[in-house]
Amino acid sequence: MLHTPGVTDCSPAEVGYDTSRIEVLNAHFQTLIDQKKIQAASYCVSRYGKTFLHGAIGPLSFREDRADPLIPTTVHNIASITKAVTSVAVAKLVEDGILRFDLPVSAFLEQFNVDPFNKIDIYSLLTHTSGMFPDCAGSLIPYHKSYWQLIGEYFERYNPESGDPDWITAALSCGVNKKVGEEWQYCSFGFCLLGEIIKKVTGVTAEQYIEEQILKPLGMKDTVWGLTPELARRAIIRNERHEKRLNDLINGNQPEDSQMEKLWDTVSSTGGGLASTPADLIRFANMLLGMGTLHDTRIIGRKAVEKITTRTLYGVPDYCWGNDVSDRSYGIGLDMRRGPAFLYSDTSYFHEGAGACCMAIDPTEQLAAVWFVPFTEDNWYAEALYNVTNIIWSGLI
Repeated sequence: MLHTPGVTDCSPAEVGYDTSRIEVLNAHFQTLIDQKKIQAASYCVSRYGKTFLHGAIGPLSFREDRADPLIPTTVHNIASITKAVTSVAVAKLVEDGILRFDLPVSAFLEQFNVDPFNKIDIYSLLTHTSGMFPDCAGSLIPYHKSYWQLIGEYFERYNPESGDPDWITAALSCGVNKKVGEEWQYCSFGFCLLGEIIKKVTGVTAEQYIEEQILKPLGMKDTVWGLTPELARRAIIRNERHEKRLNDLINGNQPEDSQMEKLWDTVSSTGGGLASTPADLIRFANMLLGMGTLHDTRIIGRKAVEKITTRTLYGVPDYCWGNDVSDRSYGIGLDMRRGPAFLYSDTSYFHEGAGACCMAIDPTEQLAAVWFVPFTEDNWYAEALYNVTNIIWSGLI
Protein backbone atom coordinates (compact mmCIF):
# COMPACT_ATOMS: atom_id res chain seq x y z
CA MET A 1 0.00 0.00 0.00
CA LEU A 2 1.41 3.39 -1.07
CA HIS A 3 0.34 5.38 1.99
CA THR A 4 1.55 8.83 3.13
CA PRO A 5 0.37 10.17 6.51
CA GLY A 6 -0.43 13.85 6.96
CA VAL A 7 -0.20 16.32 9.82
CA THR A 8 -2.71 15.87 12.65
CA ASP A 9 -3.60 17.78 15.82
CA CYS A 10 -4.22 14.80 18.06
CA SER A 11 -4.61 11.04 18.22
CA PRO A 12 -7.95 9.40 17.30
CA ALA A 13 -8.40 8.24 20.90
CA GLU A 14 -8.27 11.83 22.18
CA VAL A 15 -11.46 12.66 20.29
CA GLY A 16 -13.27 9.38 20.90
CA TYR A 17 -12.44 7.53 17.70
CA ASP A 18 -11.68 3.84 17.22
CA THR A 19 -8.19 3.63 15.72
CA SER A 20 -8.83 0.20 14.19
CA ARG A 21 -11.31 1.72 11.73
CA ILE A 22 -8.49 3.66 10.06
CA GLU A 23 -7.04 0.39 8.75
CA VAL A 24 -10.46 -0.48 7.35
CA LEU A 25 -10.67 2.89 5.59
CA ASN A 26 -7.20 2.59 4.06
CA ALA A 27 -7.86 -0.98 2.96
CA HIS A 28 -11.12 0.11 1.32
CA PHE A 29 -9.35 2.83 -0.64
CA GLN A 30 -6.61 0.38 -1.69
CA THR A 31 -9.23 -2.09 -2.91
CA LEU A 32 -10.83 0.60 -5.07
CA ILE A 33 -7.38 1.48 -6.47
CA ASP A 34 -6.63 -2.20 -7.20
CA GLN A 35 -10.01 -2.49 -8.95
CA LYS A 36 -9.02 0.57 -11.04
CA LYS A 37 -12.15 2.40 -9.94
CA ILE A 38 -10.14 5.30 -8.50
CA GLN A 39 -6.63 6.54 -9.23
CA ALA A 40 -5.83 7.33 -5.59
CA ALA A 41 -7.38 8.78 -2.43
CA SER A 42 -6.65 11.54 0.09
CA TYR A 43 -8.59 12.50 3.19
CA CYS A 44 -8.78 14.67 6.29
CA VAL A 45 -11.13 14.03 9.23
CA SER A 46 -11.60 16.15 12.36
CA ARG A 47 -13.70 16.07 15.52
CA TYR A 48 -14.30 18.98 17.87
CA GLY A 49 -12.20 21.02 15.46
CA LYS A 50 -9.11 18.80 15.85
CA THR A 51 -7.70 16.86 12.90
CA PHE A 52 -7.05 13.26 13.94
CA LEU A 53 -6.96 11.52 10.56
CA HIS A 54 -5.07 12.81 7.53
CA GLY A 55 -3.41 10.89 4.74
CA ALA A 56 -3.16 9.83 1.12
CA ILE A 57 -3.01 6.51 -0.70
CA GLY A 58 -1.97 5.68 -4.24
CA PRO A 59 -0.07 7.37 -7.06
CA LEU A 60 0.11 11.05 -7.95
CA SER A 61 -0.03 10.41 -11.70
CA PHE A 62 -2.27 8.40 -13.97
CA ARG A 63 0.89 7.04 -15.61
CA GLU A 64 1.66 3.58 -14.31
CA ASP A 65 5.42 4.04 -14.87
CA ARG A 66 5.58 6.95 -12.38
CA ALA A 67 6.23 6.05 -8.75
CA ASP A 68 5.47 9.46 -7.17
CA PRO A 69 2.96 9.01 -4.36
CA LEU A 70 -0.12 11.11 -3.84
CA ILE A 71 0.48 13.13 -0.67
CA PRO A 72 -2.00 14.72 1.77
CA THR A 73 -1.17 18.21 0.44
CA THR A 74 -1.82 17.27 -3.19
CA VAL A 75 -4.15 19.79 -4.86
CA HIS A 76 -7.36 18.62 -6.53
CA ASN A 77 -10.23 20.28 -8.38
CA ILE A 78 -13.10 20.31 -5.88
CA ALA A 79 -15.76 20.72 -8.59
CA SER A 80 -19.23 21.22 -7.08
CA ILE A 81 -18.04 21.52 -3.49
CA THR A 82 -17.43 25.05 -4.77
CA LYS A 83 -21.21 25.46 -4.53
CA ALA A 84 -21.05 25.11 -0.74
CA VAL A 85 -18.58 28.00 -0.62
CA THR A 86 -20.77 30.06 -2.96
CA SER A 87 -23.78 29.37 -0.74
CA VAL A 88 -21.93 30.76 2.27
CA ALA A 89 -21.00 33.85 0.22
CA VAL A 90 -24.67 34.44 -0.61
CA ALA A 91 -25.64 33.89 3.04
CA LYS A 92 -23.04 36.46 4.07
CA LEU A 93 -24.60 39.02 1.73
CA VAL A 94 -28.03 38.15 3.13
CA GLU A 95 -26.99 38.82 6.72
CA ASP A 96 -25.32 42.06 5.60
CA GLY A 97 -28.68 43.23 4.23
CA ILE A 98 -27.50 43.31 0.62
CA LEU A 99 -29.51 40.30 -0.58
CA ARG A 100 -32.47 38.19 0.53
CA PHE A 101 -33.04 34.58 -0.37
CA ASP A 102 -36.55 35.35 -1.64
CA LEU A 103 -35.57 38.15 -4.04
CA PRO A 104 -36.19 37.52 -7.74
CA VAL A 105 -33.16 37.10 -9.96
CA SER A 106 -34.66 39.74 -12.24
CA ALA A 107 -33.95 42.36 -9.55
CA PHE A 108 -30.26 41.96 -10.42
CA LEU A 109 -30.08 40.41 -13.90
CA GLU A 110 -32.35 42.19 -16.35
CA GLN A 111 -32.37 39.21 -18.72
CA PHE A 112 -34.68 37.48 -16.21
CA ASN A 113 -37.30 40.24 -16.36
CA VAL A 114 -39.53 38.22 -18.70
CA ASP A 115 -41.82 35.23 -18.25
CA PRO A 116 -41.05 32.44 -17.22
CA PHE A 117 -37.67 33.55 -15.88
CA ASN A 118 -39.15 36.37 -13.75
CA LYS A 119 -40.50 33.73 -11.34
CA ILE A 120 -37.03 32.43 -10.48
CA ASP A 121 -35.54 33.69 -7.22
CA ILE A 122 -32.24 33.31 -5.38
CA TYR A 123 -33.69 30.62 -3.12
CA SER A 124 -34.72 28.40 -6.04
CA LEU A 125 -31.25 28.67 -7.58
CA LEU A 126 -29.63 27.65 -4.29
CA THR A 127 -32.02 24.71 -3.81
CA HIS A 128 -31.98 23.53 -7.46
CA THR A 129 -35.73 24.11 -7.77
CA SER A 130 -35.66 26.96 -10.33
CA GLY A 131 -37.13 24.82 -13.10
CA MET A 132 -34.02 25.31 -15.21
CA PHE A 133 -32.67 22.29 -17.06
CA PRO A 134 -30.40 20.02 -14.99
CA ASP A 135 -26.79 19.25 -15.81
CA CYS A 136 -26.35 16.61 -18.53
CA ALA A 137 -29.93 17.03 -19.76
CA GLY A 138 -28.66 16.44 -23.29
CA SER A 139 -28.10 12.77 -22.46
CA LEU A 140 -31.82 12.41 -21.72
CA ILE A 141 -33.46 14.86 -24.14
CA PRO A 142 -32.90 14.43 -27.89
CA TYR A 143 -31.47 17.51 -29.67
CA HIS A 144 -31.22 19.44 -26.40
CA LYS A 145 -28.61 22.19 -26.21
CA SER A 146 -27.28 22.90 -22.72
CA TYR A 147 -26.81 26.39 -21.30
CA TRP A 148 -23.06 25.88 -21.68
CA GLN A 149 -23.33 24.80 -25.32
CA LEU A 150 -25.45 27.82 -26.14
CA ILE A 151 -22.93 30.12 -24.46
CA GLY A 152 -20.11 28.53 -26.44
CA GLU A 153 -21.97 28.97 -29.72
CA TYR A 154 -22.69 32.59 -28.83
CA PHE A 155 -19.03 33.27 -28.06
CA GLU A 156 -18.00 31.74 -31.40
CA ARG A 157 -20.04 34.31 -33.30
CA TYR A 158 -19.57 37.19 -30.87
CA ASN A 159 -18.38 40.48 -32.37
CA PRO A 160 -16.79 42.95 -29.91
CA GLU A 161 -18.26 45.81 -31.95
CA SER A 162 -21.70 44.68 -30.78
CA GLY A 163 -20.94 45.75 -27.22
CA ASP A 164 -20.39 43.82 -24.01
CA PRO A 165 -21.08 40.07 -24.33
CA ASP A 166 -24.54 39.00 -23.20
CA TRP A 167 -24.07 35.29 -22.67
CA ILE A 168 -26.95 35.13 -20.19
CA THR A 169 -29.54 35.89 -22.89
CA ALA A 170 -27.85 33.36 -25.17
CA ALA A 171 -28.05 30.68 -22.51
CA LEU A 172 -31.66 31.38 -21.57
CA SER A 173 -32.76 30.76 -25.16
CA CYS A 174 -33.13 27.06 -24.24
CA GLY A 175 -35.77 28.02 -21.67
CA VAL A 176 -36.82 25.98 -18.65
CA ASN A 177 -38.47 22.59 -18.36
CA LYS A 178 -40.30 22.87 -15.03
CA LYS A 179 -42.13 25.44 -12.93
CA VAL A 180 -40.31 27.01 -10.00
CA GLY A 181 -40.50 24.65 -7.01
CA GLU A 182 -41.98 21.79 -9.03
CA GLU A 183 -38.96 19.47 -8.90
CA TRP A 184 -35.40 19.23 -7.60
CA GLN A 185 -33.10 19.33 -10.65
CA TYR A 186 -29.36 19.72 -10.11
CA CYS A 187 -28.38 22.80 -12.11
CA SER A 188 -24.79 24.09 -12.00
CA PHE A 189 -25.72 26.94 -14.32
CA GLY A 190 -27.91 28.32 -11.53
CA PHE A 191 -24.83 28.73 -9.34
CA CYS A 192 -23.06 30.48 -12.20
CA LEU A 193 -25.92 32.98 -12.14
CA LEU A 194 -25.52 33.39 -8.38
CA GLY A 195 -21.94 34.39 -9.11
CA GLU A 196 -23.22 37.06 -11.47
CA ILE A 197 -25.55 38.35 -8.76
CA ILE A 198 -22.66 38.52 -6.28
CA LYS A 199 -20.67 40.50 -8.85
CA LYS A 200 -23.61 42.83 -9.46
CA VAL A 201 -24.14 43.74 -5.81
CA THR A 202 -20.51 43.87 -4.64
CA GLY A 203 -18.83 45.56 -7.61
CA VAL A 204 -16.12 42.88 -7.74
CA THR A 205 -16.13 39.43 -9.29
CA ALA A 206 -17.68 36.67 -7.22
CA GLU A 207 -14.33 34.93 -7.26
CA GLN A 208 -12.63 37.97 -5.74
CA TYR A 209 -15.39 38.42 -3.16
CA ILE A 210 -15.15 34.78 -2.05
CA GLU A 211 -11.37 34.94 -1.90
CA GLU A 212 -11.32 38.12 0.19
CA GLN A 213 -14.30 37.39 2.45
CA ILE A 214 -14.00 33.62 2.99
CA LEU A 215 -10.82 31.93 1.77
CA LYS A 216 -8.18 34.37 3.00
CA PRO A 217 -9.76 35.00 6.42
CA LEU A 218 -9.96 31.22 6.99
CA GLY A 219 -6.30 30.79 6.04
CA MET A 220 -7.19 28.55 3.08
CA LYS A 221 -3.92 29.19 1.24
CA ASP A 222 -4.22 26.12 -0.99
CA THR A 223 -7.76 26.93 -2.17
CA VAL A 224 -7.68 28.88 -5.42
CA TRP A 225 -9.61 29.64 -8.60
CA GLY A 226 -6.51 29.24 -10.75
CA LEU A 227 -3.39 27.23 -9.95
CA THR A 228 -0.10 29.01 -9.36
CA PRO A 229 3.10 27.33 -10.58
CA GLU A 230 3.81 26.26 -6.98
CA LEU A 231 0.39 24.66 -6.57
CA ALA A 232 0.63 23.09 -10.03
CA ARG A 233 3.69 21.18 -8.78
CA ARG A 234 1.45 19.68 -6.07
CA ALA A 235 -1.54 18.97 -8.31
CA ILE A 236 -2.77 15.48 -9.06
CA ILE A 237 -2.08 14.41 -12.67
CA ARG A 238 -5.24 12.94 -14.18
CA ASN A 239 -4.53 12.50 -17.89
CA GLU A 240 -2.20 13.58 -20.70
CA ARG A 241 -4.04 16.83 -21.41
CA HIS A 242 -4.04 17.75 -17.73
CA GLU A 243 -0.37 16.81 -17.44
CA LYS A 244 0.56 19.14 -20.32
CA ARG A 245 -1.43 22.00 -18.83
CA LEU A 246 0.31 21.57 -15.48
CA ASN A 247 3.76 21.35 -17.06
CA ASP A 248 3.12 24.49 -19.11
CA LEU A 249 2.10 26.33 -15.97
CA ILE A 250 5.11 25.09 -13.99
CA ASN A 251 7.55 25.97 -16.77
CA GLY A 252 6.03 29.36 -17.57
CA ASN A 253 4.90 28.29 -21.04
CA GLN A 254 1.54 29.96 -20.77
CA PRO A 255 0.44 31.46 -24.09
CA GLU A 256 -1.72 34.56 -24.11
CA ASP A 257 -5.38 33.71 -23.67
CA SER A 258 -7.34 33.40 -26.89
CA GLN A 259 -10.37 35.57 -27.55
CA MET A 260 -12.60 32.60 -26.70
CA GLU A 261 -10.81 32.02 -23.37
CA LYS A 262 -11.16 35.69 -22.47
CA LEU A 263 -14.88 35.50 -23.16
CA TRP A 264 -15.30 32.42 -20.99
CA ASP A 265 -13.46 34.25 -18.22
CA THR A 266 -16.44 36.63 -18.04
CA VAL A 267 -18.63 33.72 -16.87
CA SER A 268 -18.59 33.16 -13.09
CA SER A 269 -16.88 29.95 -11.91
CA THR A 270 -19.01 29.73 -8.77
CA GLY A 271 -20.61 26.42 -9.76
CA GLY A 272 -17.38 24.43 -9.70
CA GLY A 273 -14.17 26.36 -10.28
CA LEU A 274 -12.14 25.95 -7.08
CA ALA A 275 -9.15 23.72 -6.40
CA SER A 276 -8.12 22.76 -2.87
CA THR A 277 -6.68 20.17 -0.49
CA PRO A 278 -8.40 18.06 2.19
CA ALA A 279 -6.78 20.03 5.02
CA ASP A 280 -7.86 23.36 3.55
CA LEU A 281 -11.46 22.23 3.07
CA ILE A 282 -11.62 20.90 6.62
CA ARG A 283 -11.04 24.50 7.76
CA PHE A 284 -14.15 25.56 5.85
CA ALA A 285 -16.10 22.60 7.28
CA ASN A 286 -15.02 23.44 10.83
CA MET A 287 -16.08 27.04 10.29
CA LEU A 288 -19.60 25.74 9.62
CA LEU A 289 -19.41 23.45 12.65
CA GLY A 290 -18.36 26.53 14.62
CA MET A 291 -21.58 28.24 13.50
CA GLY A 292 -19.75 30.59 11.16
CA THR A 293 -16.56 31.10 13.17
CA LEU A 294 -13.19 29.34 13.03
CA HIS A 295 -11.09 30.07 16.11
CA ASP A 296 -11.47 33.88 16.38
CA THR A 297 -12.35 34.46 12.72
CA ARG A 298 -15.99 35.20 11.97
CA ILE A 299 -17.20 34.51 8.43
CA ILE A 300 -20.98 34.53 8.97
CA GLY A 301 -23.26 34.48 11.99
CA ARG A 302 -24.97 31.64 13.79
CA LYS A 303 -28.43 32.36 12.38
CA ALA A 304 -27.15 32.37 8.81
CA VAL A 305 -25.48 28.98 9.35
CA GLU A 306 -28.65 27.63 10.95
CA LYS A 307 -30.66 28.81 7.96
CA ILE A 308 -28.56 27.18 5.25
CA THR A 309 -27.88 23.95 7.18
CA THR A 310 -31.49 23.24 8.11
CA ARG A 311 -33.64 21.18 5.76
CA THR A 312 -35.79 23.50 3.68
CA LEU A 313 -37.31 21.29 0.96
CA TYR A 314 -40.29 19.10 1.84
CA GLY A 315 -42.48 17.21 -0.59
CA VAL A 316 -40.40 18.23 -3.61
CA PRO A 317 -39.71 15.21 -5.86
CA ASP A 318 -36.37 14.34 -7.45
CA TYR A 319 -36.58 12.63 -10.83
CA CYS A 320 -33.25 14.06 -11.96
CA TRP A 321 -31.06 11.63 -13.95
CA GLY A 322 -33.53 8.78 -13.56
CA ASN A 323 -34.09 9.15 -9.80
CA ASP A 324 -37.48 8.32 -8.33
CA VAL A 325 -37.50 10.18 -5.02
CA SER A 326 -40.82 11.63 -3.89
CA ASP A 327 -39.41 13.86 -1.12
CA ARG A 328 -35.91 15.30 -1.76
CA SER A 329 -34.16 16.40 1.42
CA TYR A 330 -32.12 19.55 0.78
CA GLY A 331 -30.90 22.67 2.55
CA ILE A 332 -30.00 26.05 1.09
CA GLY A 333 -27.08 25.05 -1.10
CA LEU A 334 -26.26 21.90 0.89
CA ASP A 335 -27.33 18.27 0.44
CA MET A 336 -29.23 16.58 3.28
CA ARG A 337 -30.03 13.13 1.93
CA ARG A 338 -31.15 10.70 4.61
CA GLY A 339 -32.25 7.10 4.54
CA PRO A 340 -30.88 3.58 4.95
CA ALA A 341 -27.67 4.23 2.98
CA PHE A 342 -25.96 6.44 5.56
CA LEU A 343 -24.73 6.10 9.16
CA TYR A 344 -24.28 9.80 9.87
CA SER A 345 -26.62 11.73 12.17
CA ASP A 346 -29.89 13.20 10.92
CA THR A 347 -28.45 16.69 11.43
CA SER A 348 -25.69 16.07 8.87
CA TYR A 349 -25.18 17.88 5.59
CA PHE A 350 -22.68 17.54 2.80
CA HIS A 351 -21.74 18.31 -0.78
CA GLU A 352 -20.16 16.10 -3.41
CA GLY A 353 -17.99 17.12 -6.30
CA ALA A 354 -17.73 15.39 -9.66
CA GLY A 355 -14.73 13.34 -10.40
CA ALA A 356 -15.00 12.82 -7.33
CA CYS A 357 -14.75 14.32 -3.85
CA CYS A 358 -16.94 14.89 -0.81
CA MET A 359 -17.22 17.13 2.23
CA ALA A 360 -19.52 15.81 4.99
CA ILE A 361 -20.36 17.58 8.26
CA ASP A 362 -22.15 16.13 11.29
CA PRO A 363 -23.04 18.75 13.95
CA THR A 364 -24.38 16.14 16.38
CA GLU A 365 -21.05 14.31 16.50
CA GLN A 366 -18.97 17.43 15.76
CA LEU A 367 -17.30 15.43 12.99
CA ALA A 368 -16.16 16.78 9.63
CA ALA A 369 -14.65 14.75 6.81
CA VAL A 370 -13.22 15.61 3.39
CA TRP A 371 -11.96 13.06 0.91
CA PHE A 372 -10.87 12.96 -2.72
CA VAL A 373 -11.34 9.80 -4.79
CA PRO A 374 -10.45 10.65 -8.41
CA PHE A 375 -12.42 8.21 -10.54
CA THR A 376 -10.84 6.49 -13.48
CA GLU A 377 -12.16 7.87 -16.78
CA ASP A 378 -15.74 9.17 -16.54
CA ASN A 379 -17.14 6.51 -14.25
CA TRP A 380 -18.99 6.94 -10.94
CA TYR A 381 -18.81 4.54 -8.00
CA ALA A 382 -21.03 4.83 -4.94
CA GLU A 383 -18.60 2.77 -2.86
CA ALA A 384 -16.02 5.56 -3.13
CA LEU A 385 -18.50 8.04 -1.63
CA TYR A 386 -21.38 6.48 0.31
CA ASN A 387 -19.40 3.48 1.60
CA VAL A 388 -16.53 5.74 2.65
CA THR A 389 -18.96 7.89 4.65
CA ASN A 390 -20.11 4.84 6.60
CA ILE A 391 -16.56 3.61 7.27
CA ILE A 392 -15.52 7.00 8.62
CA TRP A 393 -18.59 7.38 10.83
CA SER A 394 -18.27 3.77 12.08
CA GLY A 395 -15.20 4.78 14.10
CA LEU A 396 -17.11 7.01 16.51
CA ILE A 397 -16.98 5.64 20.03
